[in-house]
Amino acid sequence: MPLDRRHLLTATVMAACAAKGLRSARAASPAPLNAELTAELTADQRAHHALQRLAYGPTPQDAAALHELGPDAWLARWLKAQLQPEPAPLPATFSQQLSDLEVLRLSQGELLTRYREATRQRRETQREMAQNPASSSAARPAMNPVREQIRPLELQAATARLLRAHGSPNQLEEVLVEFWFNHFNVFAGKGPVGVLVADYEARAIRPHVLGRFRDLLGATAKHPAMLLYLDNAQSVAPGFKPRGGDGAPRGLNENYARELMELHTLGVEGGYTQRDVTELARILTGWGLKPRSHGDELFDFDSRRHDHGPKTWLGETLRGRGQQEGEHALDVLARHPSTARFVSFKLAQAFVADEPPPALVQRLAERFLATDGDLRAVTRSLIQSPEFWSPEAFQAKFKTPYQHLLSSLRAVGAPMLPTQQALNLLQQAGQPLYGAVTPDGYKNTAAAWRNPEALTQRVQWATRLAQGRSSDALLATLGPLISERTRDAVRTEAPAAQAALLLASPDFMKR
Repeated sequence: MPLDRRHLLTATVMAACAAKGLRSARAASPAPLNAELTAELTADQRAHHALQRLAYGPTPQDAAALHELGPDAWLARWLKAQLQPEPAPLPATFSQQLSDLEVLRLSQGELLTRYREATRQRRETQREMAQNPASSSAARPAMNPVREQIRPLELQAATARLLRAHGSPNQLEEVLVEFWFNHFNVFAGKGPVGVLVADYEARAIRPHVLGRFRDLLGATAKHPAMLLYLDNAQSVAPGFKPRGGDGAPRGLNENYARELMELHTLGVEGGYTQRDVTELARILTGWGLKPRSHGDELFDFDSRRHDHGPKTWLGETLRGRGQQEGEHALDVLARHPSTARFVSFKLAQAFVADEPPPALVQRLAERFLATDGDLRAVTRSLIQSPEFWSPEAFQAKFKTPYQHLLSSLRAVGAPMLPTQQALNLLQQAGQPLYGAVTPDGYKNTAAAWRNPEALTQRVQWATRLAQGRSSDALLATLGPLISERTRDAVRTEAPAAQAALLLASPDFMKR
């Protein structure tokens, strides 16, 4: 049954304590965040910690397997499966759901053609309405080709992401897909980017999350979603003159070059200057899209648009090498010590602590450089680090709305929500899927998400999800993630409200 006003108030207060507890615990560092923890995590705590950080939380099936095998044996088997070169096959019904999504079958050319045709039809409809306002007023609400033809493809992109994150056995891959998509963020609300995000995730991000950073960097640089989002497809050499008035843009655009160094590789303190931004933009002129939307790969280097003059970038002079200038620049950025430090910091922040231990960041950076950006090796080093398994790291991160939604569904053993309902919840919580407008993506620190309005929204969601659920089953699934203090507090409440209070508790807000 729904929480009454007293229980709702209790849950809201408990949720607010989650943010307050994180702040006070951080101020009191280096004391453990959870007073019940000892100098080392127990086997059960380690297993659940892995499910919180390297997956989207435990499921009842995970809890049953933990009980059957024992936490140490289960964890060793699970980590081996998550880090193996080939991901585990998806269940047949799961694979069928994905194969039914048209957006995953269409080529880049077909996707972009769909968008351009829909926008052309919309312009024609708007022109007709402007010319004949009286006769077209009744039909106006139904005539939006972009909404009718493109919105379903965007919903299918979200469906694919949510289904995988919720139910794939390859949970580490899904967490890394979220991390790296956020690192190389594109905003679905900009022009045709929305219809391309599924392809961007499937081709540019997913295949490389445990591969080489250089391959990931190159795949994102050449994907039409990134080329359009950060405008490099429009960037041309100064003085370029299009043939026959083909409508090609004129002028140098520095958007992608700036974010490539500031957000994707070197970091804002990576040792580059504004001149380096301009010179890199010149190096990347000509990197754009084929003039006609045909085929599976739309990236095209157009020598006519390229600035063939000499450039001095990061202290190096480059002369007349066409596309190879850009490839060389990506090589340099992928192997730069500043890139190793910046990427390592972000990984440690996402998986260990909002303020990651400097020694861990340094070791990861050294591993990054020693392996030529082998992300599987760097990820393995992160997971094997003592900092990852320390009591200070246990339950030290605050869930984003995306993580909270997925972990709550998994905890109660519920199926994935209908896509539009899930997207509405994420929108209300301030984290619309593929909806980060700026290139830096969504923050993964507590400061970005702990606010009264967001916490109240989580309590309301917990109230709806928990109806008819057993608190005993939920406690069995969550195990050591729920402290004795919270268990004692929940036991004093009405049985019908206990599951909701657990999902709204400070403990469940953390990961």
